[in-house]
Amino acid sequence: MPSRRLLNLCALGGPAALLVTCVGWLVAGILPLPPGPSDSSEQVLSFFVDDSSRVLLGFVLSSIGVALIAPQFAVISMHMRRMEGGFPALAYAQLIVGAVTVCINLFPQLIWAVAAFRGDRAASEVVLLNDLAWLLLFTGITPFIIQNVAIAVCTLRARDRAVWPRWVAYLNLWVAAAFLPDPLAFFFKTGPFAWNGVLVFWLALSAYGVFLVVMAVVMVRANASLADDGSREDLLLEDVEDRVEVLAGDGGVQ
Repeated sequence: MPSRRLLNLCALGGPAALLVTCVGWLVAGILPLPPGPSDSSEQVLSFFVDDSSRVLLGFVLSSIGVALIAPQFAVISMHMRRMEGGFPALAYAQLIVGAVTVCINLFPQLIWAVAAFRGDRAASEVVLLNDLAWLLLFTGITPFIIQNVAIAVCTLRARDRAVWPRWVAYLNLWVAAAFLPDPLAFFFKTGPFAWNGVLVFWLALSAYGVFLVVMAVVMVRANASLADDGSREDLLLEDVEDRVEVLAGDGGVQ
């Protein structure tokens, strides 16, 4: 049986990722009030070059933070495989799109760091890098939605084999729905649908944060059930061995 402590550490990677990433964004200046797409070229350039060391440090931290999500996704797929049984297509789908979401979260942090790397870039180049990072982070949302839907469907189909409560499925469907406005960031430079708007930045960040924290809690509880499964398997194995010995003994007597 795998180490429960190791599995719990992997499960807690989600909240750790949220914490480290938000600290990095706070250092870089993304939080508490993220820059918007309506900012002038001079404002964007100033954000990255006025204190480039601070900005670079912040995005290095956030790039480390987002990668911490990966172990949690591995544990989620492990438990989904338990629930699905023989052909765990949804578990594999979650693992694959989960890896894609890590990349989508990671690349913008690196692009922002590149924007701050040189202080002599033309303002238009910095604006391009900034636009690329923001729009990649929020508009490439389909893998995130597929991930949440896969977890939800697996949970609803599991029934008596579910290793976490049924409400986890409905939570994941809510998170998926919260991501739906994000592609509208392509069409708005101000207001709630801009990349720094309430219905894009703040709704997505809040929903994703809830997802990471809640899944960590239910993963830790699901990890505890592995011990019970292991005990049942040991008892079954001992029962089979006893029966084999009895049959062997009967055969010898005859």
